Amino acid sequence: QVQLVESGGGSVHAGGSLRLSCARSGDTTRRYSMAWFRQVAGKGREGVAGIGADGTTRYGESLKGRFTISRDNTGNTLYLQMNSLEPEDTAAYYCAARLVCSAYLESRCYEYWGQGTQVIVSS
Repeated sequence: QVQLVESGGGSVHAGGSLRLSCARSGDTTRRYSMAWFRQVAGKGREGVAGIGADGTTRYGESLKGRFTISRDNTGNTLYLQMNSLEPEDTAAYYCAARLVCSAYLESRCYEYWGQGTQVIVSS
């Protein structure tokens, strides 16, 4: 059974940076498509960034190049480097994974989800 555990959330001032991590356990010998989503209370999940098993990446259009998705050499730890944070980036951030997923930024594509980590950006 695949499990995802996020870490790295917290509170920062606008303009600051955070790096989120997502550790994947279970079926660790295969590379999964993985992604970051975020959600504000009362709204749907927004695709932030996704990375395929082959390393190709996709980003949400609203990010303006401020975020970077990556993973370690094993493919089992996913990262999201977030720079120039804005109050609008305040949300719960979720890690998602699926063995094969071509629609990187669509939540319905993913089978496994973490519990989320909260990011708060103050002005």
